[in-house]
Amino acid sequence: MPATSPQTADRSSLDWGEHHEWIWRGLPCHWRCLGPEQGQPLLLLHGFGASSEHWRRCAPSLAERGYRVFSLDLIGFGRSAQPGLAMERPLDNRLWGRQVSAFLQEIIQRPSVLIGNSLGGLAALTAAVLNPSRVAVVVATPLPDPAFVTPVPSRRGPLRRRWTRWGLHGFFRVFPLELLLPFISRTPLLRAGLQGAYNCSIRDDVALQRSIRRPALRPTAARALRSMCIGMGLRPRGATAPALLQQLEQPMLLIWGVQDRFVPFALGQRIHQQHPKIDLLPIDHCGHCPHDECTKSFIEQLLPWLDRNLGERRPAGPDHRR
Repeated sequence: MPATSPQTADRSSLDWGEHHEWIWRGLPCHWRCLGPEQGQPLLLLHGFGASSEHWRRCAPSLAERGYRVFSLDLIGFGRSAQPGLAMERPLDNRLWGRQVSAFLQEIIQRPSVLIGNSLGGLAALTAAVLNPSRVAVVVATPLPDPAFVTPVPSRRGPLRRRWTRWGLHGFFRVFPLELLLPFISRTPLLRAGLQGAYNCSIRDDVALQRSIRRPALRPTAARALRSMCIGMGLRPRGATAPALLQQLEQPMLLIWGVQDRFVPFALGQRIHQQHPKIDLLPIDHCGHCPHDECTKSFIEQLLPWLDRNLGERRPAGPDHRR
């Protein structure tokens, strides 16, 4: 598990933390860490199209407050492997949940705080259900899943399952992702799409745009995206967020940007109403990425909640409440 060129991170550096590679099921996975070794472990999980770089502003702040901060590039993203349909299972939140669960068990080896942005929140929730003994609390910021809007039937007949599988495979095998993905990544379309995730302007945030563009330009990116589209489209009901929330044992917090255009704040309110034990904290004037767009408010919302829900497992090191 050799480390590669540890970096001294400033508050906005994409290269924050000490970089490592971990092999899981034969697939290289990139991860990084920062903060005191004896601090409460905290694992940050990125959203769709992003990577551990996206925690550039949040990770150093949490490390300064005494947490041992880890972040993992999920399979298909960042610097981790980008496998295609030849895998035993297409990419979906069950596979990412298993990846996270194995990382907790093999690398961190202590009960951890899981914090996920968007898709990372769904992966965190999945890992918490799969391996509850390794997860202390879960934070999703926010929690997306199409199943909140269009529920997946508990049982689908074999003919319907077969037609759905054939339809998704057929469509995404002919859809020209190999042409479309590089085109979007090299034109203003990428910035326009990324702007939809932010309430403030990202026009001058070159580092953010570069962090999203680089993984999308890898030659294996299109095949990984195809595997994700098929995998997420074929999930059974038990793998969706509504079903996973019914099984969750740990405390959970939702931090939601009130101006989120991708996953409206009204959905967070609905989840909280259906699951009163799940806490919901809004951040005003903020979009889909509170941890990056409104880092100070995000930290101010997060830390008191962690204090209340971690019990005696406090971070070592400097006073984390400062």
